[in-house]
Amino acid sequence: MNNTIDIETFLELAESIPVIDVRSPKEFLHAHIPGAYNLPIFSNEEREKVGICYKEKGKEPAILLGLDLVGPKMANLARAAKDLAFNNKLLVHCWRGGMRSSSMAWLFNTIGIETNTLTGGYKTYRRHIKSYFAKDFKLVVLGGMTGSGKTEILKEIINLDAQVIDLEGLANHKGSAFGSLGQLEQTTTEQFENNFFKELVTLEIDKPIWVEDESQTIGKIWIPEEFFNQMRNNIVIRINVPKDKRIKWLVEGYGGFNPELLSDSILRIKKRIGGLNYNLAIEALEKNELENLVDIVLSYYDKTYQYGLSNRNQENLYTIDLNVIDHKRNAVKVLEFYRRLNS
Repeated sequence: MNNTIDIETFLELAESIPVIDVRSPKEFLHAHIPGAYNLPIFSNEEREKVGICYKEKGKEPAILLGLDLVGPKMANLARAAKDLAFNNKLLVHCWRGGMRSSSMAWLFNTIGIETNTLTGGYKTYRRHIKSYFAKDFKLVVLGGMTGSGKTEILKEIINLDAQVIDLEGLANHKGSAFGSLGQLEQTTTEQFENNFFKELVTLEIDKPIWVEDESQTIGKIWIPEEFFNQMRNNIVIRINVPKDKRIKWLVEGYGGFNPELLSDSILRIKKRIGGLNYNLAIEALEKNELENLVDIVLSYYDKTYQYGLSNRNQENLYTIDLNVIDHKRNAVKVLEFYRRLNS
């Protein structure tokens, strides 16, 4: 029997029952519920044909066209569903909980698979996660100039039983003009939000959640405004690491990349660092004077970060001096510093 269920029940059941997204491959590729399987009732081209038919001829002809297209595929769809079902159960959704999901749920139920569909479909899921980002989180923002080792400190903080959301890890980008180097291709912002929600919902909302200080964009990804506003208004712990230590750390992290990739990254910030500094940076790269190159680039990033901090609520801004790049030791120091602030 096919039942429609609300989003809370759907997500709870999805922890143990496979989710079938019956939207077209193009829709699924753009963004989907993490972990869902795509079993499209229509191909991209078929969905377009049905949509055109609906606009030009109306609902009934579009339904008949849809049936003509789906009919020959029903047996294969049923077999695929059997293979994906767990304990003979499935969850199904389409875009807005309409005919695509109800039709597939009917098919699955007909062959004996207990199937539930999501009321309102994927649109309901998207509304749900956007509202979740607006909840009142107790954020602790870890700040510091480029090369301070913030990401690595946060990874060590996880090992100390603190809650962390790795925004750069979720975005597949390290946040600067060089941030795509060594990273997987970025998803759409919508898929980032879906993946972000999956991580965030596992954390305890009434306990501190650590995040790295970011601008609202990480590469081409946008942090949800509902969450980003909270990042701007919560406590910031700024780690202050000497520039020479940061330069050494960045050379170790980026020096092994292809010089052409480094050159392309420098080109992206040419206007921001100015023509003279750009030429000096390229010259340093060509001579393999990487510390000099990083020094030139950091002058721009440091000024930009200082300007950003000046626009924050200074009452929420605290600084801790760290004299070495030692992620484990620095993580302990940062956590102790935060606990003293709250004792």
